[in-house]
Amino acid sequence: MYFMKMLAAGAKYEFARQAEKCRSTGSDFVAAVLEAVDRQLPLAPQSRKMVESWRGDPAAAAVAMRVNGALHALARRGKPQYLADLYSGEHDDFDGAIAEALAQEDQFIADWMRYPTQTNEVARGGAVMSALMAVAAQRPMPFQILELGSSCGLNLNLARYAYQLGSVAAGDAASPVHIAPVWRGADPPFASVEIESAQGVDLSPLSALDPSHRERLLSFTWADQPARSQRLEAALQIAVDHPPNVHRGDAKLWLAQRLAERQPEGVCRTVVHTMFIQYLSDRERQGVARMMAAAGAGATADRPLVEIGLEWTPDRREVQLRCTRWPDGDTTILAVCHPYGDWVEWRGFPGATS
Repeated sequence: MYFMKMLAAGAKYEFARQAEKCRSTGSDFVAAVLEAVDRQLPLAPQSRKMVESWRGDPAAAAVAMRVNGALHALARRGKPQYLADLYSGEHDDFDGAIAEALAQEDQFIADWMRYPTQTNEVARGGAVMSALMAVAAQRPMPFQILELGSSCGLNLNLARYAYQLGSVAAGDAASPVHIAPVWRGADPPFASVEIESAQGVDLSPLSALDPSHRERLLSFTWADQPARSQRLEAALQIAVDHPPNVHRGDAKLWLAQRLAERQPEGVCRTVVHTMFIQYLSDRERQGVARMMAAAGAGATADRPLVEIGLEWTPDRREVQLRCTRWPDGDTTILAVCHPYGDWVEWRGFPGATS
């Protein structure tokens, strides 16, 4: 016997407000899941307590998406079955299925919420590749990639993916991973992108070689967007064949060590981060900014430093692709993007031509 709907007035736990964003970015299913969670959360006392006592900004910590990932993980395991049936499209009783899952799997959901979302969305690589081409178009040079918050390191393999960026084709045309965001604005400039080396860091890195880690990443995809899951599975297989170099550790300490290493002449050292800054405290963000500025002060034309970030603005109104280049230290908003890379509105460097 399934739980009856428990109607609540307004959005009590932020899930309904996050649902609006999900619906506006193309997922009616996830929106409906989160709205049901907002109504049914009292059935999961441990999870409810975590939400109500959350330290810091729950939106920045993606608390709603953590719960969504936990529910998707349960559905993929077929437990509870009524939840799995909802995800497979056999019924649309969101409140009944979510209520049962919250009541029966409160401990699982609460444990899952302790860890940040790990989407490692490879579609964001389209924006990053565009930025790399824009930099290379103005000064051709191999890139030394240093990625912060790498998760499974899938975007360290970005040169192994195929891209269609407006009318510009890039990357490995034979790759099983195809990234083709809806493109707005002028095309990015085409330039050959050579990756001299690529390594990253994460507090809790995942491994494509571990089936449980692969399953965790797949659980954070949106259930009504199978193309994302298929693309992720293809990227995971590439990572099995070509394991990314991801270090376990604190991003700030790791970055300080990498920036202190001597940079080869004729190589562009490039720090990349996508949806990472939001998880840092204000103090940590300022520390990273000071570190980059200090390293940039020592950059030269033959040993340049670049920072490419695909991040929410502080007010979370839009996601910007920003690029800062040293030795000049100029920052440019290259594009405004969909959070998961579904579309890119290209602006480019001032005065640049595609």
